[in-house]
Amino acid sequence: MKRYLIERDIAGVGKLNPGQLKDAAATSNAALASLAGTVQWVQSFVADDKTFCIYLAEDEASVHEHARVSGFPASRVTELRGVIDPMTAA
Repeated sequence: MKRYLIERDIAGVGKLNPGQLKDAAATSNAALASLAGTVQWVQSFVADDKTFCIYLAEDEASVHEHARVSGFPASRVTELRGVIDPMTAA
């Protein structure tokens, strides 16, 4: 599977309370379950009016299908070519 960064423009998402974020995660999980393993959610980072999500998927079309089914926009989808961190320099 390929790794993707999904930028979602969602006004006010950074002001959601823990219960609302839990509900959003449940909605995403339900959409993932309906897509039969073609896409996997790794994690998301919440900012003021955006989320930045890491997904594994067979292809970009699968990411867009999750966005359609879940109702969460995929404003920008970028395939990631690699990962580096401080240990890369070692």
